[in-house]
Amino acid sequence: MADKVPVKAIYTGSDVTSLGEYTSSDTINGSYIADDSIDEANLKVSNNPTNGYVLTAQSGASGGLTWAADSTTDSTKLPLAGGTLTGAVMTATDTDATNTGSITLNFSTNQNFVLTLTGNVTLANPSTETVGQSGFIAFIQDGTGSRTVSLGTDYETAAAAGLTLTSTANATDLVPYLVVASNRILLGTPQLAFA
Repeated sequence: MADKVPVKAIYTGSDVTSLGEYTSSDTINGSYIADDSIDEANLKVSNNPTNGYVLTAQSGASGGLTWAADSTTDSTKLPLAGGTLTGAVMTATDTDATNTGSITLNFSTNQNFVLTLTGNVTLANPSTETVGQSGFIAFIQDGTGSRTVSLGTDYETAAAAGLTLTSTANATDLVPYLVVASNRILLGTPQLAFA
């Protein structure tokens, strides 16, 4: 079965007329199936039980992407079932150098937040958080300092103590968070005055 690839597809055009096992002599949408792969319009999916898959851009006039097995260590390598993800996985971070007044964090776009306080801030209740999401919020005092952070009702602190941040100019404090339910964002104890 080395020359066969199980293909499952939903296709409304006329090129694919049946589903099942396809050999290297068969075609899908005009392209031959060979080497355990489906190759069409520079998008290649390779089947390799040993290595993870890598999605890479193809060069040349036609461009496109390649999703293929790779034996090398690569930060873009994805594991097969039961495998281990290799390389660093970077999450989106909102780095905002001007924050004053009411601020609504966008949890659907970012996991982490680095906020420079240029005035007193209130974290307004968001509507984009996801249960289980966690990360950090770094608060940086501007050159004036003494900026405060108030919390909307969705943000909870231990014993409802609120947040007390370092007031020194240019100080950096770190606050971890965890979303435990819709409209419930638990804030950890601030780690103060990184230097």
